[in-house]
Amino acid sequence: MAHTTNSGDLRLVGLSKSFDAFTAVRSLDLEIPQGSFFALLGPSGCGKTTTLRMIAGLEEPTAGRILIGEEDITRTKAYQRNVNTVFQSYALFPHMTVLDNVAFGLKRRGDKNAMAKAKEALDLVQLGEVGRKKPGQLSGGMQQRVALARALVNRPDVLLLDEPLGALDLKLRRQMQIELKRIQSEVGLTFVHVTHDQEEAMTMADTIAVMNRGNLEQLGDPATLYENPESTFVANFLGQSNLLRASVEGEPANGVVMVNVQGQQLEVSRDHVPAGIRDIWLGVRPEKLRLGEQGGPNQLKGDVTDVSFTGVATQYLVRMPWGRELVVVQQNDGSARARVGENVTMSWAAEHGFALDASQDAGAGAEHEAGRG
Repeated sequence: MAHTTNSGDLRLVGLSKSFDAFTAVRSLDLEIPQGSFFALLGPSGCGKTTTLRMIAGLEEPTAGRILIGEEDITRTKAYQRNVNTVFQSYALFPHMTVLDNVAFGLKRRGDKNAMAKAKEALDLVQLGEVGRKKPGQLSGGMQQRVALARALVNRPDVLLLDEPLGALDLKLRRQMQIELKRIQSEVGLTFVHVTHDQEEAMTMADTIAVMNRGNLEQLGDPATLYENPESTFVANFLGQSNLLRASVEGEPANGVVMVNVQGQQLEVSRDHVPAGIRDIWLGVRPEKLRLGEQGGPNQLKGDVTDVSFTGVATQYLVRMPWGRELVVVQQNDGSARARVGENVTMSWAAEHGFALDASQDAGAGAEHEAGRG
């Protein structure tokens, strides 16, 4: 079921949407390459769903343009756009068979091969054998795949996925993440996936646009966003970050920048420090910290206040002499362990830290837990 038409990239140019006094999306510029798996990620109210609805034609932009290739679809009616949406609610017709549900749109358009195409789409989502059943006889995960087949059968230029896995339980959601990724690479269509679940976006997407309060915070592949966040919001929203107040000392040398945290000299890779900023948040991800001395300058001592065993890993809270608690995550692979009350040394490599402008709020993004709105 390879996609052959050359539709082109999806481009949003200065796209804005205001409702009365509230601006949901502010002058958004995005280029989504044809055939890519793209995620719009952010907490509820960040503008991601409004953006999706504008692409679908369900919401009219206040300003800006939407293009697929060279075609401007900004004012095109929703049903005239070659764009399909898969919602969290499957909206299947209960009285029709699964196969008829998938073929419905094609039949309405008088497509002579509607049933053959529907069968092919069901095979793609690995449900070829349930075509004669009614939707009510299927599990939630299967119904979601039927909804996906129904959207794919029309070969849209862009497939929009609006929190499509939100109604599924965790285990099924994980399976469907892998499944969606496989389907996307097989059909080669442009998928634009809206979610507030960081792990889901990072598991599936080639590129993620992190949105916050109608603005684009950062755009990049999952690894870049995680390793080199450009704002405290991204650092906190994508996983956990330990942020320490620090000041830059002197000029970079040997590829590293010296910083001072509470009178202690630490190193950060030069390319992880924004130019021209002296007051910074020094960020280190919990799993980059190691218990025990590893050599090198980046070492801090503190007292263990909490130990939580999570199966694959153990999470420690370690209180610094100045009162700040750091989170340390150690894989349960035989590496050093510690008990509550123990004084421990934590160490990390210069390239595992990142620096952000200290004028930013250290708590930004932290209030939005994974999997919550």
